[in-house]
Amino acid sequence: MPLADHLRELRNRLMKSVLAVLVVTVVAMIYYKQIADFLMHPVRESVGCTKGFGEAAKEGETCAEITINGLIAPFTIMLKVALTTGVVIASPVWLYQLWGFLAPGLHKHEKRYARSFVAAGVPLFLAGACLAYVLLPKAAKTLLDFSPEGAGNLIPLDDFLDIVTRLVIVFGLAFELPLLLVLLNFGGILTGKRLLGWWRGMVVGITVFAAVATPTGDPLTMCALAAPIVLLYFGAVAICLFNDRRRGRANPYAGLDDDEAAPLDHTPETVGASESLPGPRSVTEPGAGNGTDEGGPANRNGYDDVT
Repeated sequence: MPLADHLRELRNRLMKSVLAVLVVTVVAMIYYKQIADFLMHPVRESVGCTKGFGEAAKEGETCAEITINGLIAPFTIMLKVALTTGVVIASPVWLYQLWGFLAPGLHKHEKRYARSFVAAGVPLFLAGACLAYVLLPKAAKTLLDFSPEGAGNLIPLDDFLDIVTRLVIVFGLAFELPLLLVLLNFGGILTGKRLLGWWRGMVVGITVFAAVATPTGDPLTMCALAAPIVLLYFGAVAICLFNDRRRGRANPYAGLDDDEAAPLDHTPETVGASESLPGPRSVTEPGAGNGTDEGGPANRNGYDDVT
Protein backbone atom coordinates (compact mmCIF):
# COMPACT_ATOMS: atom_id res chain seq x y z
CA MET A 1 0.00 0.00 0.00
CA PRO A 2 1.21 3.56 -0.65
CA LEU A 3 1.95 5.78 2.33
CA ALA A 4 -1.25 7.81 1.81
CA ASP A 5 -3.36 4.63 2.00
CA HIS A 6 -1.58 3.60 5.21
CA LEU A 7 -2.38 6.99 6.73
CA ARG A 8 -6.04 6.69 5.72
CA GLU A 9 -6.17 3.21 7.24
CA LEU A 10 -4.60 4.53 10.44
CA ARG A 11 -7.12 7.39 10.54
CA ASN A 12 -10.06 5.01 10.13
CA ARG A 13 -8.76 2.69 12.84
CA LEU A 14 -8.21 5.59 15.23
CA MET A 15 -11.69 6.96 14.56
CA LYS A 16 -13.28 3.59 15.34
CA SER A 17 -11.24 3.27 18.54
CA VAL A 18 -12.08 6.80 19.67
CA LEU A 19 -15.75 6.27 18.83
CA ALA A 20 -15.87 3.13 20.97
CA VAL A 21 -14.22 4.95 23.88
CA LEU A 22 -16.65 7.85 23.52
CA VAL A 23 -19.71 5.57 23.48
CA VAL A 24 -18.60 3.85 26.70
CA THR A 25 -17.70 7.25 28.19
CA VAL A 26 -21.20 8.60 27.55
CA VAL A 27 -22.76 5.53 29.18
CA ALA A 28 -20.34 5.87 32.11
CA MET A 29 -21.47 9.47 32.65
CA ILE A 30 -24.95 8.18 33.46
CA TYR A 31 -23.56 5.89 36.18
CA TYR A 32 -20.83 8.31 37.23
CA LYS A 33 -21.66 8.33 40.97
CA GLN A 34 -21.77 4.55 41.22
CA ILE A 35 -18.41 4.24 39.42
CA ALA A 36 -16.81 6.95 41.59
CA ASP A 37 -18.07 5.21 44.72
CA PHE A 38 -16.62 1.93 43.41
CA LEU A 39 -13.20 3.60 42.93
CA MET A 40 -13.18 5.33 46.32
CA HIS A 41 -14.56 2.45 48.37
CA PRO A 42 -11.26 0.52 48.97
CA VAL A 43 -9.39 3.68 50.01
CA ARG A 44 -12.22 4.81 52.29
CA GLU A 45 -12.22 1.41 53.95
CA SER A 46 -8.43 1.46 54.29
CA VAL A 47 -7.66 5.02 55.44
CA GLY A 48 -11.06 6.69 55.81
CA CYS A 49 -11.74 8.75 58.94
CA THR A 50 -14.81 6.96 60.17
CA LYS A 51 -14.40 8.44 63.66
CA GLY A 52 -13.22 11.88 62.56
CA PHE A 53 -9.77 13.47 62.79
CA GLY A 54 -10.03 14.18 66.51
CA GLU A 55 -10.87 10.66 67.67
CA ALA A 56 -8.33 9.12 65.29
CA ALA A 57 -5.59 11.46 66.59
CA LYS A 58 -6.37 10.56 70.20
CA GLU A 59 -6.04 6.88 69.41
CA GLY A 60 -2.78 7.47 67.50
CA GLU A 61 -4.23 6.49 64.14
CA THR A 62 -3.77 8.23 60.79
CA CYS A 63 -6.71 8.65 58.48
CA ALA A 64 -7.81 10.75 55.52
CA GLU A 65 -10.94 12.28 54.11
CA ILE A 66 -11.65 12.57 50.38
CA THR A 67 -12.81 16.06 49.51
CA ILE A 68 -13.92 18.09 46.48
CA ASN A 69 -12.61 21.64 46.09
CA GLY A 70 -14.14 24.16 43.72
CA LEU A 71 -17.43 24.81 42.02
CA ILE A 72 -16.71 23.05 38.72
CA ALA A 73 -14.67 20.26 40.31
CA PRO A 74 -17.59 17.78 40.36
CA PHE A 75 -18.09 18.20 36.61
CA THR A 76 -14.37 17.73 35.94
CA ILE A 77 -14.31 14.66 38.15
CA MET A 78 -17.27 13.21 36.27
CA LEU A 79 -15.37 13.56 32.99
CA LYS A 80 -12.26 11.90 34.42
CA VAL A 81 -14.22 8.98 35.86
CA ALA A 82 -16.19 8.45 32.64
CA LEU A 83 -13.15 8.72 30.37
CA THR A 84 -11.12 6.28 32.47
CA THR A 85 -14.02 3.84 32.36
CA GLY A 86 -14.28 4.27 28.60
CA VAL A 87 -10.60 3.48 28.01
CA VAL A 88 -10.71 0.34 30.18
CA ILE A 89 -14.07 -1.07 29.04
CA ALA A 90 -13.41 -0.32 25.34
CA SER A 91 -9.98 -2.01 25.43
CA PRO A 92 -11.18 -5.02 23.34
CA VAL A 93 -12.22 -2.64 20.54
CA TRP A 94 -9.06 -0.53 20.33
CA LEU A 95 -6.83 -3.59 20.72
CA TYR A 96 -8.68 -5.24 17.84
CA GLN A 97 -8.29 -2.09 15.73
CA LEU A 98 -4.58 -2.12 16.46
CA TRP A 99 -4.40 -5.70 15.20
CA GLY A 100 -6.48 -4.75 12.15
CA PHE A 101 -3.93 -2.07 11.24
CA LEU A 102 -1.01 -4.50 11.56
CA ALA A 103 -2.69 -7.51 9.93
CA PRO A 104 -2.12 -6.55 6.24
CA GLY A 105 1.64 -6.72 6.84
CA LEU A 106 1.50 -10.24 8.23
CA HIS A 107 1.56 -13.64 6.56
CA LYS A 108 -1.45 -15.93 6.80
CA HIS A 109 -0.06 -18.00 9.69
CA GLU A 110 1.06 -14.83 11.48
CA LYS A 111 -2.51 -13.47 11.31
CA ARG A 112 -3.67 -16.60 13.13
CA TYR A 113 -1.16 -15.88 15.87
CA ALA A 114 -2.18 -12.21 15.97
CA ARG A 115 -5.80 -13.13 16.74
CA SER A 116 -4.57 -15.14 19.70
CA PHE A 117 -2.44 -12.21 20.84
CA VAL A 118 -5.46 -9.89 20.77
CA ALA A 119 -7.49 -12.44 22.71
CA ALA A 120 -4.72 -12.59 25.33
CA GLY A 121 -4.08 -8.84 25.33
CA VAL A 122 -7.50 -7.89 26.72
CA PRO A 123 -7.29 -10.15 29.82
CA LEU A 124 -3.72 -8.97 30.45
CA PHE A 125 -4.75 -5.32 30.30
CA LEU A 126 -7.70 -5.93 32.61
CA ALA A 127 -5.49 -7.95 34.97
CA GLY A 128 -3.10 -5.01 35.25
CA ALA A 129 -6.00 -2.64 35.92
CA CYS A 130 -7.41 -4.96 38.62
CA LEU A 131 -3.99 -5.24 40.26
CA ALA A 132 -3.77 -1.45 40.43
CA TYR A 133 -7.22 -1.32 42.03
CA VAL A 134 -6.27 -3.95 44.63
CA LEU A 135 -2.93 -2.34 45.51
CA LEU A 136 -4.19 1.24 45.75
CA PRO A 137 -5.56 0.94 49.34
CA LYS A 138 -2.32 -0.62 50.58
CA ALA A 139 -0.28 2.08 48.85
CA ALA A 140 -2.50 4.79 50.36
CA LYS A 141 -2.10 3.42 53.88
CA THR A 142 1.67 3.15 53.44
CA LEU A 143 1.90 6.76 52.32
CA LEU A 144 -0.35 8.07 55.10
CA ASP A 145 1.79 6.34 57.72
CA PHE A 146 4.41 9.04 57.06
CA SER A 147 2.05 11.73 58.39
CA PRO A 148 3.07 13.38 61.68
CA GLU A 149 1.15 12.23 64.73
CA GLY A 150 -2.02 14.21 65.31
CA ALA A 151 -2.19 15.61 61.77
CA GLY A 152 -5.15 15.04 59.48
CA ASN A 153 -5.11 14.37 55.75
CA LEU A 154 -7.41 15.80 53.10
CA ILE A 155 -7.28 14.01 49.77
CA PRO A 156 -8.75 16.04 46.87
CA LEU A 157 -10.92 13.72 44.81
CA ASP A 158 -9.60 15.00 41.48
CA ASP A 159 -6.00 14.29 42.53
CA PHE A 160 -7.05 10.88 43.78
CA LEU A 161 -8.71 10.06 40.45
CA ASP A 162 -5.57 11.20 38.59
CA ILE A 163 -3.58 8.66 40.59
CA VAL A 164 -6.17 5.95 39.93
CA THR A 165 -6.21 6.70 36.19
CA ARG A 166 -2.43 6.62 35.89
CA LEU A 167 -2.18 3.42 37.90
CA VAL A 168 -4.82 1.66 35.81
CA ILE A 169 -3.34 2.74 32.46
CA VAL A 170 0.29 2.11 33.49
CA PHE A 171 -0.41 -1.30 35.03
CA GLY A 172 -2.60 -2.32 32.09
CA LEU A 173 -0.09 -1.33 29.41
CA ALA A 174 2.86 -2.74 31.37
CA PHE A 175 1.20 -6.15 31.39
CA GLU A 176 1.23 -6.04 27.57
CA LEU A 177 5.07 -6.10 27.42
CA PRO A 178 5.43 -9.92 27.51
CA LEU A 179 2.78 -10.19 24.80
CA LEU A 180 4.78 -7.81 22.61
CA LEU A 181 7.94 -9.89 23.09
CA VAL A 182 6.12 -13.09 22.11
CA LEU A 183 4.69 -11.31 19.06
CA LEU A 184 8.20 -10.27 17.95
CA ASN A 185 9.43 -13.83 18.45
CA PHE A 186 6.62 -15.41 16.43
CA GLY A 187 7.31 -12.84 13.72
CA GLY A 188 10.95 -13.98 13.56
CA ILE A 189 12.40 -10.66 14.79
CA LEU A 190 13.72 -11.79 18.20
CA THR A 191 14.84 -15.21 19.37
CA GLY A 192 14.26 -16.67 22.78
CA LYS A 193 18.01 -17.08 23.30
CA ARG A 194 18.59 -13.38 22.71
CA LEU A 195 15.75 -12.41 25.06
CA LEU A 196 17.18 -14.68 27.74
CA GLY A 197 20.57 -13.02 27.31
CA TRP A 198 18.96 -9.65 28.01
CA TRP A 199 17.46 -10.70 31.35
CA ARG A 200 19.71 -8.53 33.54
CA GLY A 201 19.07 -5.38 31.53
CA MET A 202 15.36 -6.17 31.31
CA VAL A 203 15.02 -6.60 35.08
CA VAL A 204 16.81 -3.30 35.71
CA GLY A 205 14.78 -1.56 32.98
CA ILE A 206 11.48 -2.89 34.34
CA THR A 207 12.42 -1.72 37.85
CA VAL A 208 13.33 1.76 36.62
CA PHE A 209 10.13 1.93 34.58
CA ALA A 210 8.07 0.93 37.62
CA ALA A 211 9.77 3.59 39.74
CA VAL A 212 9.09 6.32 37.18
CA ALA A 213 5.62 5.23 36.06
CA THR A 214 3.96 4.75 39.43
CA PRO A 215 2.36 8.05 40.47
CA THR A 216 2.54 7.32 44.20
CA GLY A 217 6.33 6.85 44.18
CA ASP A 218 6.35 4.48 47.17
CA PRO A 219 8.48 1.29 47.12
CA LEU A 220 5.45 -0.93 47.74
CA THR A 221 3.65 0.12 44.56
CA MET A 222 6.90 0.07 42.57
CA CYS A 223 7.70 -3.51 43.63
CA ALA A 224 4.08 -4.54 43.12
CA LEU A 225 4.30 -3.36 39.50
CA ALA A 226 7.83 -4.60 38.77
CA ALA A 227 7.50 -8.12 40.22
CA PRO A 228 4.57 -9.31 38.03
CA ILE A 229 6.14 -7.83 34.89
CA VAL A 230 9.43 -9.62 35.61
CA LEU A 231 7.56 -12.91 36.09
CA LEU A 232 5.60 -12.33 32.89
CA TYR A 233 8.87 -11.50 31.09
CA PHE A 234 10.43 -14.84 32.05
CA GLY A 235 7.19 -16.57 31.10
CA ALA A 236 7.38 -14.90 27.69
CA VAL A 237 11.03 -16.01 27.34
CA ALA A 238 10.01 -19.61 28.07
CA ILE A 239 7.32 -19.43 25.38
CA CYS A 240 9.83 -17.96 22.91
CA LEU A 241 12.39 -20.70 23.63
CA PHE A 242 9.74 -23.38 23.15
CA ASN A 243 8.65 -21.76 19.88
CA ASP A 244 12.26 -21.59 18.64
CA ARG A 245 12.75 -25.26 19.47
CA ARG A 246 9.54 -26.20 17.66
CA ARG A 247 10.52 -24.08 14.67
CA GLY A 248 14.01 -25.64 14.63
CA ARG A 249 12.57 -29.15 14.42
CA ALA A 250 10.33 -28.17 11.53
CA ASN A 251 13.03 -26.21 9.68
CA PRO A 252 16.68 -26.59 10.78
CA TYR A 253 17.65 -23.46 8.83
CA ALA A 254 14.90 -21.20 10.23
CA GLY A 255 17.32 -19.38 12.52
CA LEU A 256 19.70 -18.36 9.74
CA ASP A 257 19.86 -14.83 8.37
CA ASP A 258 19.09 -14.20 4.72
CA ASP A 259 22.80 -13.71 3.92
CA GLU A 260 24.05 -16.58 6.10
CA ALA A 261 25.02 -19.90 4.50
CA ALA A 262 23.51 -23.12 5.76
CA PRO A 263 25.98 -25.39 7.65
CA LEU A 264 27.58 -28.20 5.66
CA ASP A 265 27.69 -31.77 6.93
CA HIS A 266 31.33 -32.95 6.68
CA THR A 267 30.72 -36.38 8.25
CA PRO A 268 32.26 -39.06 5.97
CA GLU A 269 29.94 -41.73 4.72
CA THR A 270 30.72 -45.46 4.72
CA VAL A 271 32.21 -46.72 1.42
CA GLY A 272 30.63 -49.91 0.06
CA ALA A 273 32.39 -53.00 -1.26
CA SER A 274 34.44 -52.46 -4.45
CA GLU A 275 33.67 -54.20 -7.74
CA SER A 276 36.32 -55.79 -9.96
CA LEU A 277 36.39 -54.47 -13.53
CA PRO A 278 38.14 -56.15 -16.48
CA GLY A 279 41.31 -54.31 -17.40
CA PRO A 280 42.77 -53.75 -20.94
CA ARG A 281 44.80 -56.53 -22.48
CA SER A 282 48.55 -56.19 -22.44
CA VAL A 283 50.49 -55.77 -25.67
CA THR A 284 52.39 -58.88 -24.83
CA GLU A 285 49.29 -61.02 -24.95
CA PRO A 286 48.56 -62.98 -28.12
CA GLY A 287 47.25 -60.87 -30.93
CA ALA A 288 48.41 -57.61 -29.31
CA GLY A 289 50.64 -55.21 -31.19
CA ASN A 290 49.90 -56.59 -34.62
CA GLY A 291 47.96 -53.56 -35.77
CA THR A 292 44.78 -55.57 -36.22
CA ASP A 293 41.52 -55.77 -34.29
CA GLU A 294 42.03 -59.44 -33.52
CA GLY A 295 43.10 -60.35 -30.06
CA GLY A 296 43.86 -56.95 -28.50
CA PRO A 297 44.65 -53.31 -28.94
CA ALA A 298 46.38 -52.13 -32.12
CA ASN A 299 49.98 -50.90 -32.12
CA ARG A 300 50.68 -47.57 -33.81
CA ASN A 301 54.14 -46.04 -34.02
CA GLY A 302 55.39 -48.30 -31.27
CA TYR A 303 52.51 -47.51 -28.87
CA ASP A 304 49.35 -49.49 -28.28
CA ASP A 305 45.90 -47.82 -28.12
CA VAL A 306 45.73 -48.09 -24.34
CA THR A 307 48.85 -45.98 -24.01
